[in-house]
Amino acid sequence: MVLPGIVRCRMTTETIGRNAPSIPEVDFARTRGIEIAFDVHGDPSDPVLLVVPGLGTQMVYWDLPLVEMLTNRGFRVVRIDNRDNGASTILRHKGKPALAAMMTGIPRNLAYTLSDMAADAIGVLDHLGVDGAHVIGYSMGGMISQTMAIEHPDRVLSLTSMMSRTGSRRDAFPGVRELAALMRTRPTDSLESYLAGMDALASIIGSPDFPTDKERLRQIASVAYERGIYLDGTARQLHAINCQPRRDRDLARLDIPTVVLHGSADKLVFPRGGRATARAIPGAELRIYEGMGHDIPEQLWPRFVEEIDKVAQRAGKNPR
Repeated sequence: MVLPGIVRCRMTTETIGRNAPSIPEVDFARTRGIEIAFDVHGDPSDPVLLVVPGLGTQMVYWDLPLVEMLTNRGFRVVRIDNRDNGASTILRHKGKPALAAMMTGIPRNLAYTLSDMAADAIGVLDHLGVDGAHVIGYSMGGMISQTMAIEHPDRVLSLTSMMSRTGSRRDAFPGVRELAALMRTRPTDSLESYLAGMDALASIIGSPDFPTDKERLRQIASVAYERGIYLDGTARQLHAINCQPRRDRDLARLDIPTVVLHGSADKLVFPRGGRATARAIPGAELRIYEGMGHDIPEQLWPRFVEEIDKVAQRAGKNPR
């Protein structure tokens, strides 16, 4: 058995159970001493869609059937693991931030910033020789994607910010119950205890109107577990989130086709976070999905794909 916190997966195709998702075969982009794991799907001649995951999650949570829907629309989909997660570099030597500093945004012993994480994603594009990409990020990945657009506007062709926010204090505070569920340490001493913790989290932050395929979620979580769970890395990511200055003023200077996707029932990042993001970015379109929480419901995949494709078309993506 692979021990959580130790595994590094390179070019393996093992599976977890019958008909379960595979552990992805990954390559690595080295940027500024950090290795970022990524995989690529679709026709090499199609425009790149870069997918940036959220806090403590991995590329595998952007499920392959959804990726296939996007490749069928004419995208070359690149999934990544952020630093401190999955198969990317784990910065163990940085230690775990103090709870008070992490939660209140005090930059004492800050391991890195969202700007560093945005530069990691740009490093993957550099490695692939891609000048510009359509970018989608969910939750923390939305914050990273926004930062990419602010700091590297020539590399972001279109932006899809999903269940995310601007960093302004007015849209920053989650529900107490949901935050407690997110911060509760999920046991990693065994696969079953970890899956039970993930089931509990999904029941609190998930979509009330769109039932989760629990077996599929457990399969994906099993793959994530085998790739490696790094709780201290998640804490360092959260510290970076809370230490970044508000982005709304910088977002107001963007000239990039943007769509903002959010759920009406999201109590981890309240809908006001999505609305504030759409207000801040000139010309941004806002889509609020009734009954969607802080997840990516399979029932809404066709609508998400439609919006991602439409905003790419606004940026000049050739229609298929």
